[in-house]
Amino acid sequence: MEIFEDIEKVFNEKFGKTDTQKFFSPGRVNLIGEHTDYNAGNVFPCAISLGTYALVAPRSDTNTRIFSMNLADKGVIEFDMHGLKYNSAYDWANYVAGTIATLEQAGHKATNGFDIVIYGTLPAGAGLSSSASLEVLTAVILNENFNFGLDMVEMVKLSQKAENEFVGMNCGIMDQFAVGMGKKDCAILLDCNTLEYRYSPIKLGDASIVITNTNKPHSLVTSAYNERRKECENALKELQAVKPDLKALCELTNEEFDEISSCITDPIEKLRARHAVRENQRTLAAVTALEKNDLQKFGQLMHDSHVSLCEDYDVTGVELDTLAELAWTVDGCIGSRMTGAGFGGSTVSIVKNSAIEKFKSVLENGYTKKIGYAPSFYVADVSEGTHKI
Repeated sequence: MEIFEDIEKVFNEKFGKTDTQKFFSPGRVNLIGEHTDYNAGNVFPCAISLGTYALVAPRSDTNTRIFSMNLADKGVIEFDMHGLKYNSAYDWANYVAGTIATLEQAGHKATNGFDIVIYGTLPAGAGLSSSASLEVLTAVILNENFNFGLDMVEMVKLSQKAENEFVGMNCGIMDQFAVGMGKKDCAILLDCNTLEYRYSPIKLGDASIVITNTNKPHSLVTSAYNERRKECENALKELQAVKPDLKALCELTNEEFDEISSCITDPIEKLRARHAVRENQRTLAAVTALEKNDLQKFGQLMHDSHVSLCEDYDVTGVELDTLAELAWTVDGCIGSRMTGAGFGGSTVSIVKNSAIEKFKSVLENGYTKKIGYAPSFYVADVSEGTHKI
């Protein structure tokens, strides 16, 4: 692969020539089912061909040196593999260090360190799960080298734990699951409560998945993400007062929620809960539509999802709304919505191939005029999950 030739040159410059191992870890895009994962609902993501490449060489000591070609100004970051704690000096490599520490705490102790060069094709801050891509990549590197015997679902869970407890981002399981369990040309219908899942073939015919990055800088850890989780938890507690057996918002149907939602005293928290319940039902309906080759219905549900994320969940913002609203005007755009946590990031659209250039032109012109800078576009293939090459 040509991409590894460039990485190898950098590796040789930084660490010297030696035998290396090659790995790839994808990003993910969620087609529908947003902010349902931590409410024990369903999501429908797929792994994408943009992702994180790594060249890896085992060392004879327990030191690890890691360098990102995307963040060259951060230099080579070094740490010992044992007893790791979050350290602001590690910067982006805290996602790597956190996964190593979490595996060690679970009894999977590394016996040596590594020299690693990373190169990512995922745009930073685009909401395509570059952090999950790094975490699952790290887990797979360790599992391969130390024969821990972990299956992918175990590595996914440990990667999520690393992000929750080491990095401090209270994310659900979806990102790491999609990155690790991705399958070519399939999306994953995942029940985040039970981790039951099934692969659903993506048959888009003469259409493609187009990701549009707002290019708005954002940091999830310092955003309103954890606040939204808290609002949902508060709403759930009040619902449990009238329905004691209720364990999660997404156990409710739309009708059940409407019957008992008056017990939620805070109007904002009621909106948050309503989004979670309805988005979960939308996701199930969307997968059914896709499996019946009803792309128009799928597209309408994508539209409805974005509106709910804007009006009930308040996570879109002017940049994402502008992209979605422009997309909805383009003939040949089947559906478009924000994807990921929001507060910046990207939209995902299903666009007929014959309309992609027009789609890009309309969105770039309209967005630049309103926001003041241009978006970026990526036509994504649906990829395999994290693996050694």
